[in-house]
Amino acid sequence: MQHAHSITRLTALVIGIAGALAMGHAHGAAFQLKENSAKGLGRAFAGSTSAPGDASVVATNPAAMRHLDGRQIQADLSAISFSADFEGSGRHVGPTGPGTGMPVSGGNGGDAGMIAPVPAAYFHMPMGESAHFGVSLTAPFGFKTDYDRNWVGRYQGVTTDLKAIDLGLSASYDVNPYLSFGASVFVEHLTIELSNAIDFGTAIYAQGGGAAGFAPGNADGFVTIEGDNNAVGYTIGGLFSPSENTHIGLSYRSKVKHKITGGDADFTVPANAAAFLSVYAPGQYVDTKGRAELTLPASATLSVTHNVNDRWSVMGDVSRTAWKTSFDSVTLQFDSAQADNVLAFKYDDTTFISLGTEYRMSDTVTLRGGVAYDETPTSDAHRDVRVPDVTRKWLSLGVGWTPSERMEFNVGYTHLFTKDPTINNVSATASTLVGSYDVGGDILAASINYKF
Repeated sequence: MQHAHSITRLTALVIGIAGALAMGHAHGAAFQLKENSAKGLGRAFAGSTSAPGDASVVATNPAAMRHLDGRQIQADLSAISFSADFEGSGRHVGPTGPGTGMPVSGGNGGDAGMIAPVPAAYFHMPMGESAHFGVSLTAPFGFKTDYDRNWVGRYQGVTTDLKAIDLGLSASYDVNPYLSFGASVFVEHLTIELSNAIDFGTAIYAQGGGAAGFAPGNADGFVTIEGDNNAVGYTIGGLFSPSENTHIGLSYRSKVKHKITGGDADFTVPANAAAFLSVYAPGQYVDTKGRAELTLPASATLSVTHNVNDRWSVMGDVSRTAWKTSFDSVTLQFDSAQADNVLAFKYDDTTFISLGTEYRMSDTVTLRGGVAYDETPTSDAHRDVRVPDVTRKWLSLGVGWTPSERMEFNVGYTHLFTKDPTINNVSATASTLVGSYDVGGDILAASINYKF
């Protein structure tokens, strides 16, 4: 049947949200999170895997546990304030017929950003003279955008929510006071929720539904897709100290492949569209299960810390994240009659560079500062509403207070400087969204470290 064959194109209507079973989106480039340490945030994460005295190395470079003094626990909490205000318009560009060329109804969606808490916790314990053991709980990936349900870009996306939480066990061995190696294994729990509107009016009109009154924008449906998965990854690292004042950290975090097999796709279809689909596309756009593979990217970090004198230290980091091999495309498969979808993200590999310093003002107070360049994997050609990401520059400040030998408190703050990213996006039913975003971000973090 002509209709039965051609209406399978309607499966492309969910292409914008199908990634819910395969992806999500945060603060490092795209949806990568660096915010695991208030002390590190204060110096823009320069020296993140080489600077002494920060228990976050349990997760980022276990070899650097050599620099941790005895048994200790550390708890960090970061608050990420992310804003994303769209300004632009949408237009129905197909099919030829009623509504073609007319603006898509709806407003600009409000501020799609939010204030998100990012917790982290660490435990370290020496094992004899040369070995160390650690436990970490971190959130290395996460992002959320939430637009008004009836906004002008609703066919491209409404809600995007991804969270990845890692529970890791770490161990290291000090070959001598100048050379250490370490590794960790972690279990990562990933949860994803995405939603967007579906323009059944456009798609059904294109398949001969005009006589039944269908036209672009007059038969909107909605879909929400959710999924979760547990997977295992690892981190390996080394710490090399050419002298007692210079430390070089090198670490690698593996990619993590998530095989989501039990995702839920929930469809809301207008009654008139449901009647048409039941005849010409039976078994499609009904609540169903889905499966996909999503690979979160690997990354490598080179970190250097040098103590200039008793008061001043300088440090730097260079990180590279392999987005291109993980997020070039993702294939989504439904358990219903709907055809598979291949999602083309076209992410590029990214580089993060930071420089920082610490000044020990007294035995109890330390001041910090840093700057960073954080490259986005997105581009003008492939940017979408779910991740209106852009390259950003960091300016960071921090302070530490050590009231006793056992207790330490740290606070860090970062402001992100960005340019306004543009978007020129076509939905699966050929409505366009053209405009730009006013994006911004601030990060505030605090931590407590207790030695016992």
